[in-house]
Amino acid sequence: MFDQNAGGRQMFQGDWECSDCGAKITELPFEPDGSRPIYCRDCHQKQRGDSGGERGGSRGPRQMFKGDWECKGCGTKITELPFEPDGSKPIFCRDCYKSQR
Repeated sequence: MFDQNAGGRQMFQGDWECSDCGAKITELPFEPDGSRPIYCRDCHQKQRGDSGGERGGSRGPRQMFKGDWECKGCGTKITELPFEPDGSKPIFCRDCYKSQR
């Protein structure tokens, strides 16, 4: 059985158990087929953060750049970005960026 959450992502309802800690899981963003372990949210984050292999390991905190910019879409003042703009592309606030995608 599946459901759509507010973000439009398909969610599957069921009665599963975390392969690591044994916690009850009732909703997942995919339908498990039994070929791979499933994890609760906490154990999934732990797996992603501690893995040194396939996914490149822990990324650590994201570097943020401080500045004084203006959103090209709505004119909102922007003081922090996850990248350093080089002036070659317009800069958008979070809301305008999401509406552009």
